[in-house]
Amino acid sequence: LAGTVPEEPRCTVEQADASLTYSLFLQRFAFSRPVILSGVTDNSAFRALCTREKLLAAFGPFPVRLSTANTYSYRKVDVPFQEYVEHLLKPQDPARLGSDTLYFFGDNNFTEWGPLFQHYVPPPFRIPGTSPAYSFGIAGGCGMGTRGMGSGRGWGLSPAPTPAPTAGSGSGVPFHWHGPGFSEVIFGRKRWFLYPPDKTPHFHPNETTLAWLQHTYPTLPAGQRPLECTLRPGQVLYFPDRWWHATLNLDTSVFISTFLG
Repeated sequence: LAGTVPEEPRCTVEQADASLTYSLFLQRFAFSRPVILSGVTDNSAFRALCTREKLLAAFGPFPVRLSTANTYSYRKVDVPFQEYVEHLLKPQDPARLGSDTLYFFGDNNFTEWGPLFQHYVPPPFRIPGTSPAYSFGIAGGCGMGTRGMGSGRGWGLSPAPTPAPTAGSGSGVPFHWHGPGFSEVIFGRKRWFLYPPDKTPHFHPNETTLAWLQHTYPTLPAGQRPLECTLRPGQVLYFPDRWWHATLNLDTSVFISTFLG
């Protein structure tokens, strides 16, 4: 039981392991195409601090800033972290517009969240002339799976030993672009869709990724489909500068990005 939104039939993003050197990263990927890195970091200690219980105990009363899940994310709403987890962290309503969907990612108060981030081990690669900045988030997925840590069940959202999928489908952020960076999933699974800068995807900026996947994706010819892959704990996605990308959380997911600005 893994929810109502499937993974892609085949991952089309290149993958590399810990044998990838920094010089080869710069030569093959840094300025040209995305890559999924496996085994380049060990964030088991950080993961242990990011369970539902640990985060609620550490940050429950603190306010977090939520953004709308559309391309421009103009509207911001501040709520206590505990309220977000217990009342707003829900599967995506397929009929709800991105401007009406609130999403916790980034806008982290580093005075409050900084001690947690000190335990995060970032990817070992950098782009010359850039500095890293973290953005941390938690978002609802399409259902509670039964595949342990990789399904999001390890985040402890259900007391049942074998939780069933919840109704609805995955949250996410529609297509947008910015500078280069890395994204790592701590709990759950996150499906990514990517286009190079010269191939602007067909999408509505106020349409959720779920609606795009249901309505637009099936109509795309094979040559117009994005690069795509589902990211799991222990994997890090690198995306180059100005690459279009959209995300879809297949489970309740905890994730952190390292933006290179």
